[in-house]
Amino acid sequence: MVTTSSLDLKYLKDPDVRLMLRVRDGDEKAFSQLVENYQDRIVGIFSHILADHEAAEDLAQEVFLRVYRTRRGYLPTAKFSTYIFHITNNLASNTRRKKGRRKEVAMPGGKSTVFGVRPEEELAVEKSALMPARQVTREELRGQVRESLESLSDREKTAILFHKFEGMSYLDIAAAMDMTEPAVKSLLARTREKLRVILEPLIR
Repeated sequence: MVTTSSLDLKYLKDPDVRLMLRVRDGDEKAFSQLVENYQDRIVGIFSHILADHEAAEDLAQEVFLRVYRTRRGYLPTAKFSTYIFHITNNLASNTRRKKGRRKEVAMPGGKSTVFGVRPEEELAVEKSALMPARQVTREELRGQVRESLESLSDREKTAILFHKFEGMSYLDIAAAMDMTEPAVKSLLARTREKLRVILEPLIR
């Protein structure tokens, strides 16, 4: 039996960890609250990695099923977000391996995702703030950013989503993606450079 004395107390400050501990003890309302807190975010991550919103919704349900099935053995050894995004990353990786690598398609230009503003729109706004020497239309910039995101590997895209749009630290990303912290820093640096090379012609 898991006891309070066996818990890593530093993570008890995380309200979602406390919710998960209640789930472990049989609190169904706490589980519903966790689903509400994370469902849209997880669907968004799957949507951007797999470019298939319907599959993303199904996989998000599978993430929560896994959380629920293993609830009795839960121990807070990380932030809850790190814990659930680790499951998300593993499930995405397994799904890609089963289906094989496939060409990802751009998301429709006029829709926002469950992140709120689409990642490419947010990046476009940032690039617009650099005051390009020539006038670049918003649609042109948005399309170029979409193209740049599609050029990323699955791992690069996942790291960018976790870091920029989930606000995760290098350490938390490392835990979620089964990497070392230096490897995450290196991966993100390479990814930023790849994006810079693609987008730089628009901001000269």
